[in-house]
Amino acid sequence: MKKNNQNTLKDKIEIDGIGLHNGIKVNLTIKPSAPGTGIVFKRIDIKENNIIHANFQNVVDPILCTKLKNESGASVSTVEHLMAAFYGEGIDNALVELDAPEIPIMDGSAVDFVDAIRAVGIEEQNKSRKFIKALKKVEVKDGQKFISIEPLNEDLIIDFELIFNNPLIRTRRKEFKLSDNDLTAIYNSRTFCLYEDIDNIKRMGLAKGGSLDNAIVVQGDKILNEDGLRNRHEFVYHKILDCLGDIMLSGNRIFGHIKTSQGGHALTNKLLKKFFSDKTNWSFETLGNDIKDNSNSYENPVAISI
Repeated sequence: MKKNNQNTLKDKIEIDGIGLHNGIKVNLTIKPSAPGTGIVFKRIDIKENNIIHANFQNVVDPILCTKLKNESGASVSTVEHLMAAFYGEGIDNALVELDAPEIPIMDGSAVDFVDAIRAVGIEEQNKSRKFIKALKKVEVKDGQKFISIEPLNEDLIIDFELIFNNPLIRTRRKEFKLSDNDLTAIYNSRTFCLYEDIDNIKRMGLAKGGSLDNAIVVQGDKILNEDGLRNRHEFVYHKILDCLGDIMLSGNRIFGHIKTSQGGHALTNKLLKKFFSDKTNWSFETLGNDIKDNSNSYENPVAISI
């Protein structure tokens, strides 16, 4: 399979579960899609204006998850784990149909989506993949929090620092390099929260479907889940998973070195908006030949057939 060609699924995938935040049961079908269509969500429980494109410009209210909304108000939430699976497994084009407003949380990681993709297989398509190449450093700051991207040749690195005022989580920092090709620990890392934050999260109307089956809960220096952690870096690896999924909303894979401290969905979205707002920050690059697209015209994939 050529790295520079677009890919879709060989067959459809059917998954069901509940939404982490709304607690609603959802049936999800992921279908192959034509070259150049990108990732498209379709709310089949809505009859009209039910198409939502996986694009950072459509992100709204990125609080504890990534939510996309179209111009008519149709939305889909908690897309980040599925988008991370698409990024890591090389899926460029897919139609994601669902009958509720939130992607199922599954076990709180991306592993079920990845296993499903690998079970049906990947189909190489006859259209070249465009990569977005960072040309200069772009940074966003929010108090002590920050995220930046800077040039890197034909690879993606996410350097993530996690800082928690908790004796178990503490400060952790890991670097992920896409070219290393082993995303197992990233895929398997689950979402997490502090026990003392649960009541506040629920007062916000969130985590209605949350449980120890789909999230790690930390109380003081203890993990309340009987099975403990899946790997010693699960907390920071899950944050890298989220970041990877949010980056996939750029519409193309990115060549760049991302560094962040205490980052999250909102900060990553702010970085993408700032990065693409200036056409001198980036260019398109196509691998496998000498053709480079320097037009710097951002492509928002529009579905050819839905």
